[in-house]
Amino acid sequence: MKLPSHLLIIRLSALGDVAMSVPMIKVLTDTYPDLTITLISRPQFKPLFENIPKVNFLSADVYGKHKGLGLLRLAKEASSLGVGAVADLHNVIRSKIITRFFKLKGIKVATIDKGRSEKKALTRKQNKVFKQLTSTHQRYADVFSELGFPIETGHFNPFPRRDLNQKLQDLTGKSTFKWIGIAPFAAFKSKMYPLELMDKVIAELVENSRLRILLFGGGSHEIQTLKGLDEKYSSVINIAGEISFKEELDLISNLDLMVSMDSANGHLATLFGVPVITLWGVTHPYAGFTPIDQPKENQLLVKSKEFPLIPTSVYGNKYPEGYEKAIGTITPESIIKKINELI
Repeated sequence: MKLPSHLLIIRLSALGDVAMSVPMIKVLTDTYPDLTITLISRPQFKPLFENIPKVNFLSADVYGKHKGLGLLRLAKEASSLGVGAVADLHNVIRSKIITRFFKLKGIKVATIDKGRSEKKALTRKQNKVFKQLTSTHQRYADVFSELGFPIETGHFNPFPRRDLNQKLQDLTGKSTFKWIGIAPFAAFKSKMYPLELMDKVIAELVENSRLRILLFGGGSHEIQTLKGLDEKYSSVINIAGEISFKEELDLISNLDLMVSMDSANGHLATLFGVPVITLWGVTHPYAGFTPIDQPKENQLLVKSKEFPLIPTSVYGNKYPEGYEKAIGTITPESIIKKINELI
């Protein structure tokens, strides 16, 4: 059977999940250079895909003109481009509205298996099945394979380091320092390393005159918090709220190391081959969200004997009382030791 020459990919949110799709889409285009791709995602994520050839970006205004059945308008626009198959990497109501449109037209659709039952078994209190689950990267690859485009997750070649514009050069200053990015925030408190402990990590790092620390985050509260650290240490630079998302990617590409929670920043760094140290709270690498190509040794975990129910949820939004403090059992000394090993 002849393979389609134009593939529609749907992945609307969230940033971390969208970022995890980037390596697999790049491998897809590297493996099948004649394949044209149309990607439907949120407009703010467009900079993630700008350097992948033959990827057309369709912005989904899910709170505006594409709200609800307005998604059919988006589906019709994609259809007019000559789409021959659809890869649903999201598997939510919004993506199902779009895929339903194409199914009725007789176009093949493949939808991600999120492994919900496996993840429920991994995170439940009783009869927990504690084992490594299929990675999200592999789940994305499986969708492409179902459509006739098998790929190898290990064939991802990171994007090259990007040039910094004058604004970024002025912000960071010219130096030969090693650049360490630190992204201390996450969507839920249970995944966020206590700021007083992160302060200890930073205080130790700034003693090394060869290092420059760049702080990443978003939201008004996070920005104000990071500004406090910026003002406290001369070799620390707050990036949050200062630059665009595209500029943030440019800057991340120039890092020598990223220290991140179980959050999007770790995935963004690996797009450029930057080593990532991930701090895990009530979530766990077994759920399949480890940044691509990052070894087990870079995953710093809580003391499981003190918090035996971990992982308590896939996203960090559910946990027993007191478990929000679990991530604090990762000591600043262990983080500093791992940083020194990698730089």
